[in-house]
Amino acid sequence: MKNFLTILLLFSVFLFSDDHDKHKDHESMHKDHESMHMMEHKDHTDHHSSAPIGTTGNMHHMGWMVSVKQGVMNMNGNIMDGDSISNAEILEMPNPLGSMPANLSVIPEDMDMHMTMIDVMYAPSKDLTLMMMGTYVSKDMTLNTYAPMMDRNLLGKFSTSSSDLSELTFSVLGNLHDTDNSKWHGEATLQKSIGTNDDTDQVLTPMGTEMNMILPYAMQASDKGTRLVLGLTNSRKLSDKTSWTNQARYKKVINKKDWAFGDLVELNSWVQHQYQPYLSFSARLKFVTQDEVSGANPMIMAPVQTANPKNYGGDELHIGLGVNHDLSFLTSKQDVLGIEVLFPIFQDKNNLQMETSYQIVVGFNRSF
Repeated sequence: MKNFLTILLLFSVFLFSDDHDKHKDHESMHKDHESMHMMEHKDHTDHHSSAPIGTTGNMHHMGWMVSVKQGVMNMNGNIMDGDSISNAEILEMPNPLGSMPANLSVIPEDMDMHMTMIDVMYAPSKDLTLMMMGTYVSKDMTLNTYAPMMDRNLLGKFSTSSSDLSELTFSVLGNLHDTDNSKWHGEATLQKSIGTNDDTDQVLTPMGTEMNMILPYAMQASDKGTRLVLGLTNSRKLSDKTSWTNQARYKKVINKKDWAFGDLVELNSWVQHQYQPYLSFSARLKFVTQDEVSGANPMIMAPVQTANPKNYGGDELHIGLGVNHDLSFLTSKQDVLGIEVLFPIFQDKNNLQMETSYQIVVGFNRSF
């Protein structure tokens, strides 16, 4: 990954600053009463606050937690190497997957992806968390079909859709280092893509006919791949009510069937502020760099950009704003309701791809 050195540099800075915390912790050993008070307050804050609802790879404190999340991502329009591109310009581009038609003739216009995630976490101690999660995905895309020659007139608009249980993940998260002001934990996750990777639907061809075809990679609920995810997270206490968390996750394909979405590095950095005992706000930067699709399905060969494995992956930076509300004063349970909205700051995607508009995640956690 071309940004792997960025991860090493980022966490080298965190390690250096963590040494400074150790010096402060040594000084605080002479203030036993004050330290005990701080720890009691810290435990109270940890109980009532949680990470932004759109993040994953976070530890649970003790006992069980069940979480249900609903996410939606919208993409609209197209970009070429990060810059906007018109439909007329796309129609002039050659079709790399065949000679008929010679140019791209089907252009995606809008896409929605809905994700339902259910995870169960169990922490037998404060130093170990076990997690299992299942994800159900549904996708809808609207496309325009153009005549293959002459004036390239618009023949019509059509939609395709797919849905399936997408993946199962099994995670182990462990505490690595813990001080009054800083916590480090690691993550090891095995992710298995279990949904269909050759779903079909009716499409409008450039010849003006309808045909049942295998959908392009972007519309498949799964790629049948197996991945290993390794993560490292550091959370630092900036004040009694404010924390700063940095996280790096690397997702590596270790087994695939025909094709697979590319390896991925994700960096997250967020600040969380406990505005009230039961209300917290977060601001997050999310950076993702991903490789293109590896392998191919020879039956995916429509004259559309999403059929080309090279038109996947790239670099993206998003900003997210979130709210978590502890509902325990209403339900007498350890319940948290959260929402996070993310918008792209820049998108330097590989070659020709759809442009991401926004992402929204709403979730509910119950601990017991």
